[in-house]
Amino acid sequence: MGFLGTTLVFAVIGIIASLSSRICCNRGPSTNFFHLTLVNTATVCCWMMWAIVCLAQMKPLIVPILSEGD
Repeated sequence: MGFLGTTLVFAVIGIIASLSSRICCNRGPSTNFFHLTLVNTATVCCWMMWAIVCLAQMKPLIVPILSEGD
């Protein structure tokens, strides 16, 4: 699964979590907005962590130097 596929998986998980939060925590307009904000922020943060780790493995900053002899 590539970068785009996993990004779509995170988007679907965020939508499902937002809908379940709206269904389970229906106590008022202010708490709905707060729960949706928390769910969306958590989804974006998890996606960013995954994306940074994935991209760091594609192009590492430090290139290992091989020793000639041992």
